[in-house]
Amino acid sequence: TTHYGDDPVSVACSFVDAGAPWVHVVDLDAARSGSPVNRPVVAAIAAAVSGRARVQTGGGVRSVADAQMLADAGVARVVMGSAAVAQPALVADAAKVVAVAVGLDHRAGEVAVHGWTESSGVRLSDALGWFPDASAFVITDIARDGMLTGPDVQGLAAAAAATNIPVIASGGVSSIADLVAYVLSIQLTPAQAQAQVAQAQAEAARRRSTQDEAQAQAMARSLRMNRDAALAGSALRDRSRNYRWVLLRL
Repeated sequence: TTHYGDDPVSVACSFVDAGAPWVHVVDLDAARSGSPVNRPVVAAIAAAVSGRARVQTGGGVRSVADAQMLADAGVARVVMGSAAVAQPALVADAAKVVAVAVGLDHRAGEVAVHGWTESSGVRLSDALGWFPDASAFVITDIARDGMLTGPDVQGLAAAAAATNIPVIASGGVSSIADLVAYVLSIQLTPAQAQAQVAQAQAEAARRRSTQDEAQAQAMARSLRMNRDAALAGSALRDRSRNYRWVLLRL
């Protein structure tokens, strides 16, 4: 287990101070045991960032009652994973109480459940059509999560193109260049995207090896200018409507 700090509220506030409009919180204890022992911490985070950012919370959200408790604690959106895959209708019921994002963690396109320990036998491409009442999908490529090797750009772009529901990209992001690759993959024509994404990914890999984030940011700014020039006057901007979230999971 990686520890990023002993004060979750302080860590959450630091993200908001840096400009984050959303804070994503996972109750790992609830995810494993079903016991919501960290709900007071979640409530404290929601209260601390109220008016500046919204809180999205997952882990152990398995019923409408769970969703209601989190909504009462100030959470703006809950994340349902295994429970949603097992009982898709639950998402529609919970969505009457609070906005619901569906967490779809997958290995090679097959959705995993119960803390990644079991395969559901459900393809990601199929699951994207099961939840019309979801307000977002949180898609995690398990093989990349925590590895800092870069995201599955093509897979995420395909998922975003397959649904009208916004996609939150999760796992593998390690640099500004990775974020540039994400954006380029859905905002340019296929030929432009292939060339620009390849460039961004190659540069991201090089920056990871040298840990030169300052140069990575400069490269990102240059690519953004190239992107903006390519998009001028183009209706292709509409293709980005489902790809508004990038979740930094390290």
